[in-house]
Amino acid sequence: MNEDVLLVSREGPVAIVTLNRPQAMNALSTALRRALAATFRELEADDSVRAIVLTGAGTRAFTAGLDLKELGQQGLGAANAEGPDDNPVKAIEQTGKPVIGAINGVAITGGFEVALACDVLIASENARFADTHARVGIMPGWGLSQKLSRLIGPYRARELSLSGNFLDAATAAQWGLVNRVVPADDLVATAIKLAHDMATIAPEFSRAYKQLINDGYALPFGEAMALENSRSTAANARVSAADVEAARTVVQERGRAQ
Repeated sequence: MNEDVLLVSREGPVAIVTLNRPQAMNALSTALRRALAATFRELEADDSVRAIVLTGAGTRAFTAGLDLKELGQQGLGAANAEGPDDNPVKAIEQTGKPVIGAINGVAITGGFEVALACDVLIASENARFADTHARVGIMPGWGLSQKLSRLIGPYRARELSLSGNFLDAATAAQWGLVNRVVPADDLVATAIKLAHDMATIAPEFSRAYKQLINDGYALPFGEAMALENSRSTAANARVSAADVEAARTVVQERGRAQ
């Protein structure tokens, strides 16, 4: 792992991964992409990690996307890379653990795609999103053209992608693109607190539920309902009445504590 471009810290079962090129708006250089892939492989294999927070260093950017200086020298291969070592979206998606994106500044183009790879997005008041693919004449290859329209609707997606304009954090929340907006000073702490909540769920159940949501979302509604029924029937057949009663007690106690 290259500590210069990527930082990893731990708070109990929560890992905090920080893109660390603030002088370059955390642009996704080859070194950073490969460090990110290696780190997510390590976190996926580490059973003591139950949830992950992904953020960017500094206050200006979550990430500005691919490093354009490198693209000018190396060509556009990374824009259509399928393997996780060069495609950070694949690197994030290779984990079944919850990933919370703490968006601390701009998330531009490829950086927008990286944000959309997270399971939950929490934005600071300073966060802004932009799809500038059309402005630089590069077609998205990490999923933005398809994910964005499904998240905020095709009309709003076309507005963003065909103008290249920035979307502020408050509007992103109104459009359902981010879960919530918090003061910049509270961003990472808020994301870590949510990650700790997610870390209390049994890991294998959390993984299976995340996979059910993701697999179902990719299907037509009727097929998704059938998928839920099939997996639910198989999983719930292994749950006893005693298991339900024990879980009910835990849920009640947690509700009182909150």
